[in-house]
Amino acid sequence: MSTSVGATRRSGPPGPDCVAVFLDKDGTLVENVPYNVDPAKVRLAPGAAQCVSTLRAHGFRVIVVSNQPGVAMRLFAESALQDVRQEIERQLGLPLDGFYYCAHRPQGGCRCRKPHPGMLLRAAREHGVRLSESWMVGDILDDVEAGRRAGCRTVLVDNGSESEWKRGAVREPDFVVRDLAAATARILSHLPVRDAA
Repeated sequence: MSTSVGATRRSGPPGPDCVAVFLDKDGTLVENVPYNVDPAKVRLAPGAAQCVSTLRAHGFRVIVVSNQPGVAMRLFAESALQDVRQEIERQLGLPLDGFYYCAHRPQGGCRCRKPHPGMLLRAAREHGVRLSESWMVGDILDDVEAGRRAGCRTVLVDNGSESEWKRGAVREPDFVVRDLAAATARILSHLPVRDAA
């Protein structure tokens, strides 16, 4: 089962019309520093604060889903991820709606580590998210596969992080963009006209 760190919910109970943007953390929401849990080294991706604010303003819950095998590899304590979350929220200037991570090793056989959809499915249950109208945004095809398997639409941020390019039916993103700002614009372009105004 996936693990969450202090998952937050916006005001009011979750409902069947809740939609979300699931964001990969490293390389998508923040600059990729491998196995980093030092808040001083956390840097948001360019434009990330504005993107998250814009998505929230248009009614999306913004939920991070991140593979964090450094916990199982004993590179850092699981509790350190809470400090990372707090620093991300400080830089964003607003709270995330949820922060989920898989702390297992890549070969651990769990069902929460991306490309499996476990984290997204758990977040959807806990937040009342309608997955068919939600999005997964990440910088590698494992993110895309997790989103597709969960039933989301998907955006690949092609920033050079994907190195294997193992393609397949569930690894084809709906859209490929250059950065998080372009991903946000693509998501907003698919809102109903009444919501996009």
